[in-house]
Amino acid sequence: MIGRLNGHLLEKTAPWVVIDCAGVGYEVQVPMSTFFHLPECGQPCMLHTHQVIREDAHLLYGFSTGQERSVFRSLIKVNGVGPKIALAVLSTLSPNEFLLAIQSQETVRLVQVPGIGKKVAERLLVELKGQFSGLGNAAGLANTQPHVLNPSDEISQALVALGYSEKETQAACKNLPQGSTVTDGLKLALKNLAKS
Repeated sequence: MIGRLNGHLLEKTAPWVVIDCAGVGYEVQVPMSTFFHLPECGQPCMLHTHQVIREDAHLLYGFSTGQERSVFRSLIKVNGVGPKIALAVLSTLSPNEFLLAIQSQETVRLVQVPGIGKKVAERLLVELKGQFSGLGNAAGLANTQPHVLNPSDEISQALVALGYSEKETQAACKNLPQGSTVTDGLKLALKNLAKS
């Protein structure tokens, strides 16, 4: 298994990046939380990785922190949650926010993630309850502050995680009302995209 990549960033087009490690370019899919912390192309870059081997592909997922990778690995073990939804969770919530949602059994926070409905949220709460009991202290999650984004940034991240291009995302978010919540803004942005 490939557990870490340490090289130079060659390309970045959300959610994909290419990292050159000793002349080999690795394509890696990353959550938006990691994407926004990447250096400029050509600069040194290190990612914690998780490799998925299928019959038709070898896929790499990259994370800026070990905590993000731990959450990703826990998520993909849940029935009905694949890498795409796991990346959407990490693009919408920090590891600390996700941990708090699981510990406090908050369905509302989880259904804000694109691709997660009430049933999947409830399954996550049931299957992951108690699994992170030691993660907060061991990984330093309990003492980290959630990353704070303004609602329009969170909406943009969510749309990109759903597969929309940056151009489509900008157009959909252009005329959102000031003061919109993430949930309301995302609904309006998706309606705008449906019309276009």
